[in-house]
Parts: sequence; structure tokens; C-alpha cells
Amino acid sequence: MATLIDQDFFARLRVLNDKFASGVPATLAQLGALRAAFEPKSPDPHIVTELHQILHTIAGSAATFGFRTMGQQARALEQRLRVLMAFEVIAARDWQHWLDGLDAYRAWAAIDPRADEYPDGSGQQ
Repeated sequence: MATLIDQDFFARLRVLNDKFASGVPATLAQLGALRAAFEPKSPDPHIVTELHQILHTIAGSAATFGFRTMGQQARALEQRLRVLMAFEVIAARDWQHWLDGLDAYRAWAAIDPRADEYPDGSGQQ
């Protein structure tokens, strides 16, 4: 016996896809605001935690809604951030290097967050 396709499910999924897509600019703006407030010489732990949470959320949900590379890149940034968070003392240049990656990610995502290729051409950072 064939299983019936739940058309309501696909309609709900389309609504969720549209909601995620429409929220991308606000998410990028939120990352930008946190980035602007970030001081590499003395980062605010609350800002670091918030950046981690946002990137974790993107990494966990983006692929579901057709933003595969955006999610992969968020995961890479999140993992690099988690490593930095594990140390008690981090040099400002290390924070700056991470922030440079965040800046590149935001610039890329602002152009086409559904793109399959990241600037290095591999689709991954």
C-alpha cells in the first residue's frame, strides 16, 4: 500500500522556509551589531556567548531550509569560536583573525545566503 504524501506538511515546510529566509537579513544585522561592539583586546563574555548562540542556531537549522553552505560556514565559525572560548587568555590578534572570518561570512551571506560556493571555491571555509 502506497503512503499518501501529506500536502499540509509540505505547505507548513514552505512557510517555515520562507520564515527562515526572511529572517536572514535580521540575523546578519544582529551578527553585525555584535561584531561592531566586539573589542578584540578585551571581549565582553556576553557578546562572545551571544555570537556563539547565533552561529550555533544558524549551523543547526540553515541546511534544513536550503541554506546548506551558510550553515556549514556558521558551523566552522562556531567551532573556531568554541576553541577560543576554551582558553582563559586569547591574544587580540587571534580574536581579530576570528572576526575577519566573521566579516567575510557576513559579506558573503549578504550577497546570496543560498549560494553553494564559499569564496575559496570549496563550499567550505
